[in-house]
Amino acid sequence: MSSSLRIAVLTVSDTRTQENDTSGQFLCDALAEAGHLLQGRCIEKDDMYRLRARVSGWIADDQVEVVLLTGGTGFTTRDSTPEAIKPLLDSEISGFGELFRQLSYDEIGTATIQSRALAGLANNTLVFCMPGSTGACKTAWHGILQTQLDIDFRPCNFAELIKKGTH
Repeated sequence: MSSSLRIAVLTVSDTRTQENDTSGQFLCDALAEAGHLLQGRCIEKDDMYRLRARVSGWIADDQVEVVLLTGGTGFTTRDSTPEAIKPLLDSEISGFGELFRQLSYDEIGTATIQSRALAGLANNTLVFCMPGSTGACKTAWHGILQTQLDIDFRPCNFAELIKKGTH
């Protein structure tokens, strides 16, 4: 069983480009450093239906095991990532958002309450939605994802479930 996962990265933004997308670039660099494979990367405007279409395609693709989204999880009228993604999930990983906000509290205080970070499983594909700041992506990666996507992390990890197809 290979320990590397095939991961797609989606930046949700009306203004970012490949040249200035530091959050998406951080995630791509971090997953490569951890030995995972970048299966796809794109930037989509914060539009609920465009996000659903892109993520649905990756969820249906057997070559994508994990989808990392950055952006669109706040409370502005343009933030639609949770509304776009929740209907696609077969089951939600509530602990991801809870743990992310706990870790984030040490860095940004009560402002973390405005984060609607979430995660779940859809068609044996893990989906993680994080805030758009590079700092938030670093918090999520170093505090949660790096170990949970490592098949050797004990006592348990999500990578093992995906690789075995038992969720």
